[in-house]
Amino acid sequence: MPFPLRFGEGLLGMVGDGSVHRTRGISQHRAIVCVLSGSPTYALLSIAAVVASALVWDRFFRRRAAPRDGRLALVFIAALSGAFLGAKIAFLVAEGWHQRGDWMALLSGRSVTGALIGGTLAAEFAKWCLRVRTATGDAFAITVPLAVAIGRVGCVSAGCCQGLPCETAWFTVLDAHGHARFPSAQLELAFNLAFLAWSLAAGRFGWMATQRFNAYLVCYGLFRFVHEYWRADHRWFDEFGGYHLAAIC
Repeated sequence: MPFPLRFGEGLLGMVGDGSVHRTRGISQHRAIVCVLSGSPTYALLSIAAVVASALVWDRFFRRRAAPRDGRLALVFIAALSGAFLGAKIAFLVAEGWHQRGDWMALLSGRSVTGALIGGTLAAEFAKWCLRVRTATGDAFAITVPLAVAIGRVGCVSAGCCQGLPCETAWFTVLDAHGHARFPSAQLELAFNLAFLAWSLAAGRFGWMATQRFNAYLVCYGLFRFVHEYWRADHRWFDEFGGYHLAAIC
């Protein structure tokens, strides 16, 4: 059975730590080039994720809130702002030291786990400041996995957020240099699409009302903690990295 080189017995020695770090850099720099100077697909999908989540958010409360509460739009904006800030902070904490000599990586890097933490805290703070009593978790349980899924399509197209090098198998994907890798971005895309489908069904049948986003945070945290062992991210020590800590949070 093929395993990522990080876990394959004796295989890491064949590649060497330097090669692993170089392949990590290749995927990240390819994503940066796509955003800044190459194909606009990645940037367009990032914009599409924000627009789609905003439209779904508006439709969700338009069908439920009467009269319409304009403060909910401010909650969404606060959550979005907090997500962007949290995504950047988490990246800098997890990988900033390793990327300290690469200003393009420092400028473009961000983390979904940090975005979830920052967005959740910002939304709760905004609701407290605005005295919003309307439950928003079920709306986030739809908009967040939708936005993350669209963003992961961008990751797949840009070649970023890749998994560790693997022996070639039916499930592996090829990077820009023809190396077989664990399909980390594809797997996370599938996870978010699956949760989105469950969330839509939960809304139809009344499952876990007002608790669906909490379910997403728990499920994604568990998924990402395990999934992180197969991602080509920098580690703090041994196999544990900053994104493991973010997943626990």
